[in-house]
Amino acid sequence: MANHKSAIKRIRQTQSRNLRNRYYGKTMRNAVRNLRKMTDKAKASEELKRVSSLLDKLGRKNVISKNKAGNLKSKLAKLVNKLEA
Repeated sequence: MANHKSAIKRIRQTQSRNLRNRYYGKTMRNAVRNLRKMTDKAKASEELKRVSSLLDKLGRKNVISKNKAGNLKSKLAKLVNKLEA
């Protein structure tokens, strides 16, 4: 157990950030999964904008790396472009 006041505070901060990051990570995975299931191109392209924005935000906040966010956005864009109109 930590002895210093600052170390105790750091533990509290780490736990709350960990919980928040897990929530955002799970939300991101569900959003990507739902986008991959879509078959309508119009709806999928609208959803792609929302998911891309989410991925960018998580990349900036280091919940996921910027490269992973870019790779996911690229793959999802290719998938949406392949859909029939």
